[in-house]
Amino acid sequence: QVQLVESGGGSVQTGGSLRLSCAASGRTFAGYTMAWFRQAPGKEREFVARKSYTGPHLAYADAVKGRFAISRDNAKNVLYLQMNNLKPEDTAVYYCAAGAGWSWGTEGSTAERYGDWGQGTQVTVSS
Repeated sequence: QVQLVESGGGSVQTGGSLRLSCAASGRTFAGYTMAWFRQAPGKEREFVARKSYTGPHLAYADAVKGRFAISRDNAKNVLYLQMNNLKPEDTAVYYCAAGAGWSWGTEGSTAERYGDWGQGTQVTVSS
């Protein structure tokens, strides 16, 4: 049974930092793209960042470029999201997701591309 478990969320003030983690288990994730999405109250789930299993392939949403960094430890099956210079508009539930292979272009940033999801972790940024 595949499990993705997020942790590291919390409440910070504007300009603060948080590091999210996603522990994956249940099968091998070799060859899988891992991604972060987020969903704010009353809004649709949106793409944040994604990273291929190996190599330099990664992508970020424009809203987080230069502030967030995605990484993964394949030996431990853990995905990370380092979030710096947080803003109130970053407030959302953050979800970890996994999808087979790597997609170039915008397809890789759509929620439908990913078949496995975690339960989410809340991030709240106050002004």
